Amino acid sequence: MPDEPTAAPGQRADAQRNRERILEAAAEAVREQGTQASLRDVARRTGVGLGTLYRHFPTRDALLEALLRTGFDHLAARADELLADRGPTPERALADWLGEFTLRAGAFRGLPASLMATLGDPDSALHASCLAMREAGGRLLRAAQDAGAIRPDVDGTDLFALVNALSWVADQAPSIAARRAHLLTLITDGLAHPGTGARA
Repeated sequence: MPDEPTAAPGQRADAQRNRERILEAAAEAVREQGTQASLRDVARRTGVGLGTLYRHFPTRDALLEALLRTGFDHLAARADELLADRGPTPERALADWLGEFTLRAGAFRGLPASLMATLGDPDSALHASCLAMREAGGRLLRAAQDAGAIRPDVDGTDLFALVNALSWVADQAPSIAARRAHLLTLITDGLAHPGTGARA
């Protein structure tokens, strides 16, 4: 599941408490109902008015971004850790990161579709966080390409679309979730540079 959401600095104590309560109720509602959970239900669970919820989170994407930010930040930091670690090969580092990404993208029902929707919506609150993740994955991808392990015609958006599609399939058919690792291996095999074999 995503890590605990981070608090917003500089708010009055009562406003901060309201924000934290909204995030706790939202996490519970989204676990039960998916990313399209009713914001009215979130406000009801929190015991605040809908206006108070919207003052803290003016859109559904803003609320989702707050819920997911810590997990997104972890993925970006994890990419840098893998790049700095000289132990695994670049393609193994990429495959490990993609595995973590697919698990986090499948944390909430409907999340893969929400993530894909941000690709074409720079005004979405989720867009910047998703862009940071795509850039983190892109750095790992370029390292694997520089090592000659991954085909050169793949970019970060291609990679994001492929692994998010896997998360979407698992989201739509929970019976597929058990085969997530196998399906991810098929994707990474397909990314292998011709002539290198399936090394990831």
